[in-house]
Parts: sequence; C-alpha cells; structure tokens
Amino acid sequence: MSKAKQERRLADNEARAKLRVIRISPQKLNLVAQMIRGKTAERALAELEFSRKRIAKDVKKALESAIANAENNHGLDIDSLVVSEAFVGKNLVMKRWRARARGRSARIEKPFSELTIVVREVEEAA
Repeated sequence: MSKAKQERRLADNEARAKLRVIRISPQKLNLVAQMIRGKTAERALAELEFSRKRIAKDVKKALESAIANAENNHGLDIDSLVVSEAFVGKNLVMKRWRARARGRSARIEKPFSELTIVVREVEEAA
C-alpha cells in the first residue's frame, strides 16, 4: 500500500517555486526579493529584467517557474497573478581559509541561500 496523499500546503489560487542552493548571501538576495514582493507578476518580471543586481537573473527564472507552475499545474490565469510572497532562507556556508601574517589564518565564509516565491491569482475589482 502506498502512503496517503498529503494535503496541499497552499491555497487553490496559489502556486510556488523554490530555488534551493544559490551562491549569494541571504542579505543580498533579500534586497532583490523585496523589490518584487506584492507586485503583479508582469511588473515584477520587468523590474528583474532591468535590475543591475547579479542575482536578478536567477530570481527572474524562479519567478517564471512559479508563473509556469500556476498556469500548467493549477490552471490559473497568468494575467491576474501577483507575487504574494518572496522569502529568503539560509542554506549551507562553505568555510575557507586565507593565509595571514606571522603564520596565522583568517576564516572566509561563503554563504548560500534559498528563495521561495509564491504567486496568487487575484480577482479584478469591478
């Protein structure tokens, strides 16, 4: 026998995409995530397209994935999608060493982070 099907964690009018191992600090990634929070999907894609931040390309791919999930997996209308949530989490940290004077060493930390984007379909106010 197989396991029982799990309940869906999101509402019926929501879809999600998650990037797991992104080579950037969570603090820098959160600056880009703040840029798109609460905006329409179309407007958020336009802002990410012309952003000068390096990580904006990866965030744009994640947003496009969330939009595709909404359309193909859940049958939502892509013209009425809004970025309801865009949150950042910490992931692993690579530790490296750098040689310093007098035989000492200094620690270099290279952090990774993860990004979750949730898009929601909203009804137009008549």
